[in-house]
Amino acid sequence: MSGVSPELAGKKLRIGVDLGGTKIEFVALESDGTELRRFRVPTPRGDYDATVQAVRDGVLQIEKELQRGATVGVGIPGTISGITHNVKNANSTWMNGRPFDKDLSTALGREVRCANDANCLAVSEATDGSGVGHHIVFAVILGTGCGGGIAVDGRVQNGRNGVAGEWGHTSLPWMKPGEYPGPDCYCGYKGCVEMWISGTGLEADYERATKIKILGKEIVARSESGEAAALACLERYEDRLTRSLAQMVNILDPDIIVLGGGVSQVPRLYRNVPARLKEYVFGREADTPVVVAKHGDASGVRGAAWLWPLEHRAP
Repeated sequence: MSGVSPELAGKKLRIGVDLGGTKIEFVALESDGTELRRFRVPTPRGDYDATVQAVRDGVLQIEKELQRGATVGVGIPGTISGITHNVKNANSTWMNGRPFDKDLSTALGREVRCANDANCLAVSEATDGSGVGHHIVFAVILGTGCGGGIAVDGRVQNGRNGVAGEWGHTSLPWMKPGEYPGPDCYCGYKGCVEMWISGTGLEADYERATKIKILGKEIVARSESGEAAALACLERYEDRLTRSLAQMVNILDPDIIVLGGGVSQVPRLYRNVPARLKEYVFGREADTPVVVAKHGDASGVRGAAWLWPLEHRAP
């Protein structure tokens, strides 16, 4: 790359990009995972070409500042279709139907790897986070929405159709009276896991029970103060989260489950959910650890950088 000294250009450097609906986050990692640079820029909402340009400019800025060439990985809020080779399922709707990985690769003059943001969380935590040393890591984002991702031996498992791990768009299992058919989901169906156990789902459940609309963090605060309605809401939430994770244990049986996103910061989840898994897992046995993401909000962008495994060297 022009401007990069020959003795540094071949040394390993990884740039990860987390392409969100409101912000684009960049990180530069040394081969041992040390962060060399991290910053955010606003996402050019609704403008595909400007989004590609913003990612390109951020990558080149890092390389210029650090005088290093880099591999580039990007976490996107959707996936690349194996059939059309375009983005699909992105809530940043201006990305859908466009060959983002190819366009960004052309803009940067090198191969760029893209993966779903929840898969990036899984890769990050499997590489140097809470899932280190585990063969199969299932990672969950419990935020405004709800996503799932799978890493096997630290590598993304995207699946034939690019939707491996998208358990947020399966039905809440073993529905109880009053739950069926469930709230409408933006995907076109009712009762999806995402509508129950995302942060938005937690808030909607409290509002249905109390007719009061408050944020999830306020629900948690009220529960800690002993409010009966907030405590009941969190108990329902934990039961639904447990059922949903038990379904994944029945299907995938991961070695560890790692939780990220805003709701993952609620401490009581880690006391109650792992202990209750066996109530729903087939055979009534389950000792699967359920743990919080080590890298927190930074895990997705770090996982994007780790889409290039260690044996690859920067261009």
